Amino acid sequence: MKKVVVGLSGGVDSSTAAFILKQQGYQVIGITLKLSEVDQCSLDKQVCCSTKDILDAKKVASFLGIPHYVIDWQDIFKEKVIDYFIREYQSGYTPNPCSICNREVKTGLLAKYAKKVLKADFFATGHYIKTDFLDGEKVIKRGVDTSKDQSYFMALVEKEVIDMLIFPLGDFTKEEVRKIAYENKIPVSQKSESFEICFTAGKTPEEYFKSLGIPLKIGDIVHVSGKVLGKHKGLEAYTIGQRKGLGIRWKEPLYVIDKDPIKNTIIVGEKEHLLTDTVVAKNFNFLVPIEKWKNIQVQGRYRQKPIEVRDFHYDGELLKITFKEKQQKMAPGQILAVYQDDTLLGGGVII
Repeated sequence: MKKVVVGLSGGVDSSTAAFILKQQGYQVIGITLKLSEVDQCSLDKQVCCSTKDILDAKKVASFLGIPHYVIDWQDIFKEKVIDYFIREYQSGYTPNPCSICNREVKTGLLAKYAKKVLKADFFATGHYIKTDFLDGEKVIKRGVDTSKDQSYFMALVEKEVIDMLIFPLGDFTKEEVRKIAYENKIPVSQKSESFEICFTAGKTPEEYFKSLGIPLKIGDIVHVSGKVLGKHKGLEAYTIGQRKGLGIRWKEPLYVIDKDPIKNTIIVGEKEHLLTDTVVAKNFNFLVPIEKWKNIQVQGRYRQKPIEVRDFHYDGELLKITFKEKQQKMAPGQILAVYQDDTLLGGGVII
């Protein structure tokens, strides 16, 4: 009997994934990570990884009759995800902590832990993702439920980890998963989804930095023409493409075009200044060798409509993508995921 460790978050998705795997005859073990001291009961917004989620995961494991362990990785999570989040925002970027967390903690590191410590054959999560084989190599594919597809968040996960991943929900829609959970009386079948970044407890980046006592540095808002139009609250409070909340007046709508951490300025301009036909990514994680790429599309954020690519070039350090048509500039710090049809080819950090 093959042994599979499931990342049991306490939500309906991972719980149903564990149920399905047990029904399929696997030896299932549940692991829940303690990553913060967030108490869901004190929040107005739904986040994951709270104390309540750990208790819910215990209930599910007991219901399924599977071993369950809680691992305290708060220090690892702080170093790899929270500190990264803070550092990137302070450098003028808009980081994607969920993608980093999947590589460094929840999927990547936990899968390695499952293999080394628990001698697991596979590691499974409740993501809506599929896997397949391309030229004998395991690859990530979009889930059947396009409204829930979460393959984007796997773009930075190492190839060696991909090889041991299982995604039991890849062929289901969210409604079907809810139905399975409800009909089989899984304890969390009616639990609402998590939407917020877990460690910020529902706060905006601006609010989160203030809660940590990290002061935001006021600076100038500058038009692309060079004219100073006003003051910004701090670089952390803005992202590329933002239009609302700028607190300035102009004859036409203005958008955040760029952020300059050295001069501590926000650069704004009319919509045409936001358009570009290129994007560049660093630290690219190849899940499929670039020699096999053809007719590719890219995404610069979760749930973004795939963008058709005219050309691409990798110089050994940076991947440069040229679009078929101009697009809104992607925010530096976000993840560029590259696809061929429904297959994830890899991802890197936008610069």
